[in-house]
Amino acid sequence: MTMSRRALLAVATGAAGMPIMRLRAQDAPTVKIGVLNDMSGPRMNISGPTSIVCCKQALEDFGVSAKRLNVEVVDADHQNKPDLAASITRQWFDRDGVDMVLDVPTSSVALAVQAVAREKNKVFLCSSAATSDLTGNACSPNFVHWTYDTYMLAKSTGGAMVKAGGDSWFFLTADYAFGKQLQADTTGFVQAAGGKVLGASAYPFPGTTDFSSFLVQAQASKAKVLGFANAGADTVNSINQAREFGLSQTMKFAALPMFVNDVHALGLDTAQGLNLTESFYWDLNDRTRAFTNRVRLKTPGNWPNMAHAGCYSATLHYLKTIADMGAAEAKKDGAAAVARMKQMPVDDDCFGNTTIRDDGRNLTSAYLFEVKTPSESEGPWDYYKLIATTPGAEAYRPLVDGHCPFIKA
Repeated sequence: MTMSRRALLAVATGAAGMPIMRLRAQDAPTVKIGVLNDMSGPRMNISGPTSIVCCKQALEDFGVSAKRLNVEVVDADHQNKPDLAASITRQWFDRDGVDMVLDVPTSSVALAVQAVAREKNKVFLCSSAATSDLTGNACSPNFVHWTYDTYMLAKSTGGAMVKAGGDSWFFLTADYAFGKQLQADTTGFVQAAGGKVLGASAYPFPGTTDFSSFLVQAQASKAKVLGFANAGADTVNSINQAREFGLSQTMKFAALPMFVNDVHALGLDTAQGLNLTESFYWDLNDRTRAFTNRVRLKTPGNWPNMAHAGCYSATLHYLKTIADMGAAEAKKDGAAAVARMKQMPVDDDCFGNTTIRDDGRNLTSAYLFEVKTPSESEGPWDYYKLIATTPGAEAYRPLVDGHCPFIKA
């Protein structure tokens, strides 16, 4: 049987094209993402393994294989130690070829990672740390603060509670960068709204499990609101002990911040009536429910919170940026990759449409919630009722007030 010239040409062209496609896929540079967080300590449930799952879900949803992108995810436990986190980050950049560091709870740890990422001109996308210094005096062109910060939490929760009658406060504060910044930011909003701060107790972090002496001071202050300027297991333990001491009979509790996982750990009998702010809640709308349904079976017993959602959203937008720039260009210059991220609109199932500001602040909306009573909850993880919404453009510290050094006045 003979073949026409056209048929022979088509076969030859197809055969020649196949190995070229394989070579291109094989030769594409590998982009490495390092998820750095607390895998075993007090921040494990609010970051930990669920953050890794959400990062990998972004790879799946983006379709990296179909887009012929080589992406690898590695992870490590920083144990809430800044020196250890800096060492891991430096090793990832210098030896292991990591291009982007993700998540990083604990503000002092995030500040340490921030410095290394800028020195090495890599990318740092922070979802779990809270200090607003990250986009203020310590800001970096290599950085995006994705999910929330102390200013947003203080404005959404602190200001609202003063307006509702909680005009005198006492703080239980974790004694490190995050706790101090959160107390300072909330104090500013309380006082601006006409309230006053009657006192504060700073406790050593990490390692404190008995909060009784600090709670006695809070009770003696006669304040109307007890603000918990801590996070994770510390929030759960301190609220539990405050309930046991009977403080809930005379004081309103404000968790700054608190995550849905903390409410789950406390149970609604203990957590009911708490006020808190998150930028994501699984049952907020159809898109948040769709995202949660994709990941919750992979994270049994620990549904995603705003920090986990931030890991998904940040990874997805980073992947879009890599596809837009090209992997080689994105790997070459971390600051350039972040600059491109700021130029591109952010849109995903967790936060909808958001904008990344020049200082690296992703402008997510802030949602003030009240924890439901047991009788109000209609199913698993049905814990929040929405009280108020602050749009992203209003929720965060104004750009000019942050004094970010690399932004020209």
